[in-house]
Amino acid sequence: MTDFISSRFLARFLHHIDGAVLQWSNGRVSPTTMLSGLPVITLITTGAKSGKPRSVLLAGYPEGEDFILVASSFGSPNYPAWYHNLCAYPQVQVSTNGEIRTYEAKIVEERERERYWQLALEYYPGYRAYEKRSGGREIPIVLLKPAS
Repeated sequence: MTDFISSRFLARFLHHIDGAVLQWSNGRVSPTTMLSGLPVITLITTGAKSGKPRSVLLAGYPEGEDFILVASSFGSPNYPAWYHNLCAYPQVQVSTNGEIRTYEAKIVEERERERYWQLALEYYPGYRAYEKRSGGREIPIVLLKPAS
């Protein structure tokens, strides 16, 4: 698949069925991972406005014990809701491989951003298409570090 086709497919279809399959498999199987090789996590944030728990399935790239998240919103000109949530409440939980752990979210600053952006592109080159579609919005990179 070309980057454009694969990014459109992920944005419109594939991520919608991930939740049901992940729930059925107790967090161990994801169609996105099986078809694209992208590692999928469930990110549990606190709603920025509501204060209620919110969960979303995302590509989460492991970097040692950390995870790299890309707030691309599939190339939308707007930031994803989960990004606003973790900016307001940086302590989050991640469910992966049937385990839930607590993490602290940190927005990656400019001097480190390029390094993490390149790592994300190695996992999924479709971010280039998202970057073009975003209308000039810089796509934030978030680093999740295990909470102490």
